[in-house]
Amino acid sequence: MRISELSVRSGVAIPTIKYYLREGLLHPGEQTAATRAEYDDSHLRRLRLIRTLLDVGRLSVAAIKKVVAAVDDPSLPMHVTLGTAHNALSVPVEPEPGDEWRAARSQVDALLDDLGWEVAPAAPTRDELAHTLVRMRQLGLRIDLAPYAEAARRLVADVEMDAIPFDGPRDAAVEAMVLGTVLYGRALDTLRRMAQESESALRVTPAR
Repeated sequence: MRISELSVRSGVAIPTIKYYLREGLLHPGEQTAATRAEYDDSHLRRLRLIRTLLDVGRLSVAAIKKVVAAVDDPSLPMHVTLGTAHNALSVPVEPEPGDEWRAARSQVDALLDDLGWEVAPAAPTRDELAHTLVRMRQLGLRIDLAPYAEAARRLVADVEMDAIPFDGPRDAAVEAMVLGTVLYGRALDTLRRMAQESESALRVTPAR
């Protein structure tokens, strides 16, 4: 297909497609003339991935380049490619000086060991969770993450992983993972707040 058809089928404007080509986010089409190239379904998949990373993942162009590079590297195992996208979605956290941070980070490491989860030692999610634990401790909140960890494990194992096409195109797998991580996360947070409202009504509203 020509770039005009690619634009129509993808819903991405031609100037934007050309920008993605210049930035290396989208691989070039097959050159058929000096000013003409042909595109195929792989370009449609890549455009969907780029728009997902931009619109849903809220990633910068620089972060998307790293994800795309991992997708395009066939020597990388799929687990590493998905991990690159996972890391890009993480909230940047700077480790804090002092015993409080070190204690929280040790607690995160111990929790993962107890759960038997395979999470890379340098994964940014470790610092992200440690940052949350520091704030919880400062606010005097009870810290018992085991029920949350078990709920997360069941959701991921029983629902989310089945939606990722591990045997399909690599960019389609990353797109599915990003959509699931972000959108299921938002849905879960919303459902928790709804459940809190409902449970509050049951506990504190006088019986009629």
